[in-house]
Amino acid sequence: MNSIAPLHAPTKIFPVSNGELVVGGIPLKNLVARVGRTPFYVYDRNLVTRRVEELRAALPTRLKLHYAIKANPMPALVAHLASRIDGADVASGGELKVALDAGISPRDISFAGPGKSENELRQAVAAGALIIIESFREIPLLADAAKALELPARVAVRVNPDFELKSAGMKMGGGPKPFGVDVARVPELLRTIGEAKLAFEGFHLFVGSQNLRAGAIAEALRKSYALITELAASAPAPVKIINLGGGFGIPYFPGEQCLDLTPIGTTLTGIVDEAAKTFPQAEIVIELGRYLVGEAGLYVTRIVDRKMSNDELFLVVDGGMHQHLAASGNFGQVLRKNYPVAIGSRMHAIKAEVVTIVGPLCTPLDILAERMVVPRAEPGDLVVIFQSGAYGASASPQAFLGHPPALEVLI
Repeated sequence: MNSIAPLHAPTKIFPVSNGELVVGGIPLKNLVARVGRTPFYVYDRNLVTRRVEELRAALPTRLKLHYAIKANPMPALVAHLASRIDGADVASGGELKVALDAGISPRDISFAGPGKSENELRQAVAAGALIIIESFREIPLLADAAKALELPARVAVRVNPDFELKSAGMKMGGGPKPFGVDVARVPELLRTIGEAKLAFEGFHLFVGSQNLRAGAIAEALRKSYALITELAASAPAPVKIINLGGGFGIPYFPGEQCLDLTPIGTTLTGIVDEAAKTFPQAEIVIELGRYLVGEAGLYVTRIVDRKMSNDELFLVVDGGMHQHLAASGNFGQVLRKNYPVAIGSRMHAIKAEVVTIVGPLCTPLDILAERMVVPRAEPGDLVVIFQSGAYGASASPQAFLGHPPALEVLI
């Protein structure tokens, strides 16, 4: 028999009243009635606002905070963030539309990602967004779009550096990568941008994501800024924007601790102060996605069956990996680990049992929690998966096996 999964630290972000989880001031059973059905994602707007305020207090005031829409592109959530952040990072024409619809100024939208289509590049030029160049291929396409539209093609260069973000959940810089332009070729790229008469504005680096080690993030920030200082000598115009990326993580698994913002704030204060002298026209930007919204979201699904198989207890729910791929362990985990999970309708129950929570799909991959200790639950009870505000609904194969998609609500 498999061993029992280690326990998560109890979440303190969402309160409990009368043994029931409360979200946005609403008891869970009432929230389910209000939404109309399970499964669904719910995002607490007050928790998102609080996270932004915590960041503002910990980081230098002159630093610009952008939201990486890929973490959660729900239009209502992006609209809520629009007045609380300084800009947004998008990675597709669809995300560009979400950002513009939310009222984010085109000047403060950056469009990154490899393999942008010719139509997407034209969209970005027409909107007036900042295009993050990641390939020599993009330069003539942008020049043609600027000429045809009689508009400037605002560009910055994404640099693939010669270092990585240590302890990152996903490494996105250093070594062979599809992202950005290798640092050795950046001077050549900058010359080509100047020859094409594109409106050069700055640099972008993003070397990794989901990091809980403040020291590693601070080191990467310092290295990124130092590298940009060197490359700026070859720039065809004054630097107006320096996007240092992000990578701030949130705790998902047993033993993980919340990120300490203090050393990161100290490092960024030093960078902002130095940039005020070296690049007086430049804005210093960090872009965060998961860190802004991840902990403010829950996935709620209902138990439909309780069954034993060879002495193992399974709770079958009406949601699954098709709606929450990350919680199933199939979104980048090498060894599957459980997200924090609770029986949201029995938070104070004393009697507990070891269960594996599975979805309705005909695949053994459809596991939302494996051999976890939870209060005894019955069909009709509500299972809640915490840390579900980022890379949830939009990062899951919701059309798989023809089940309906999860609803999303912002409260």
